[in-house]
Amino acid sequence: MQSVDPRTGEAFGPDFADTSLAELDRIVTAAQGAAAAFAAMPSSARARSLRAMADALDANTDRLAQIADRETGLGLPRLTGEVGRSSFQLRAFADFIEAGRHLGIVIDPEVPGAPPVGHPDLRRVNVALGPVAVYGASNFPFAFSVPGGDTASALAAGCPVVAKAHPGHLSTSVEVAAILESALSASGAPDGVFALVHGFEAGRELIRHPAIKAGAFTGSPVGGRALADLAAARPDPIPFYGELGSVNPVVVTPGWSGDSSVFAAQYVGSLTLGTGQFCTNPGLLLVPEGSQIVAKVVAEASSRAGSVMLHGGVLKIFGEEFAALRTIAGVEVLLDAQFGDVGFTTTPALLGATGATALANPALVRSECFGPAGVIIEYASSEELMALVDALGGALASTVHGEVDEPLAGVLIERLAAISGRVLWGGWPTGVAVSPAQHHGGPHPVSTNSLHTSVGAAAIFRFLRPVAYQSMPSALLPQELRG
Repeated sequence: MQSVDPRTGEAFGPDFADTSLAELDRIVTAAQGAAAAFAAMPSSARARSLRAMADALDANTDRLAQIADRETGLGLPRLTGEVGRSSFQLRAFADFIEAGRHLGIVIDPEVPGAPPVGHPDLRRVNVALGPVAVYGASNFPFAFSVPGGDTASALAAGCPVVAKAHPGHLSTSVEVAAILESALSASGAPDGVFALVHGFEAGRELIRHPAIKAGAFTGSPVGGRALADLAAARPDPIPFYGELGSVNPVVVTPGWSGDSSVFAAQYVGSLTLGTGQFCTNPGLLLVPEGSQIVAKVVAEASSRAGSVMLHGGVLKIFGEEFAALRTIAGVEVLLDAQFGDVGFTTTPALLGATGATALANPALVRSECFGPAGVIIEYASSEELMALVDALGGALASTVHGEVDEPLAGVLIERLAAISGRVLWGGWPTGVAVSPAQHHGGPHPVSTNSLHTSVGAAAIFRFLRPVAYQSMPSALLPQELRG
């Protein structure tokens, strides 16, 4: 398979062969062989490896961004920043494990007497799961792909990683993998701790391999659900952490008193960022009936030129998803998408409907249209707004633009928190801060496990499990539990 230039649709570069099943088995077996030694490395040594990878990415930023731009059309400024985000994540996890914050140590000395008052000496610590399968995202060739947060958090936890390259940026994935492998080797990590595989069949069999102990994925609901089902159907089911996208509703309250023109410019900017190819793209906008916002948003979106989508497949799906929503009875096409004659380009698109229409057709408030398309619902009353919120599915992020003293505000935030991984007051959901307090996930269908995040320090806990040692002689305890 070759890389494809999304601006022209032309294939270029080397023809990458799919990983054979025999080679896949060799790679995963090597990861299994490295697992114990890697997990046993002192946290300071693994932190050194993480920083070595970060330094290597930074040293190659310009070259990597240029390769990725040819494959994705995302632009050098965005891609340069994304390499920086990837190296930042690696260093953040290095700091986290160096401080021992991942270990979750609990030491409960013996208390004489019969239960429940008395108990033996108990000491608990988190340990690495083992080799992890990481599936790269198409829309983030660095930060959520081969060198991204899943890889960084798994390696920080002490788990070897076998990464599946996304076909949308093969050249980028190969270049990054070589950089990471070299940095790991030079920093003293065991051989087999990191490897890259290619191809649909290799990706399918990777999650089924008995040596793989967990999987992580960012991408489409269809692909994520298929992998989750494979992980669950194994003779030994394993945890699978899928982040699968969201409509990310933005609610404007009845009492909001902001500037409609400013709001429209900011909303459309967020909606069309990266040609709408963000999992946090605000694809659903709920506004009061008769609001000036609708006309302002349409005018703003009409002024935006077409831009490039990642590849032909995502453009095709975008067109199909938009077409399915526009055929719903009562839906108005406020702005139609225009597809370019050359390459994979499209202009922004907008659909409009009343609250009553949306309540009769829940797909309008639940279906993600992955691309620069927004659905604007005009609600007739506060009661209808709350009914629409209740009709929503899970969301990665929900946003409210309103006034703090509105009686509705507190109830609305509470309802949105029940279905969202992140709730914003003002602002826009695109742009997910790498922070210990971040939660990037949410209830089904936006993730396969709403308890965990794929961004921020807490992502490491997906690849650790607790072990309790009872009445264990000090000399036989893990080093962290002695004393």
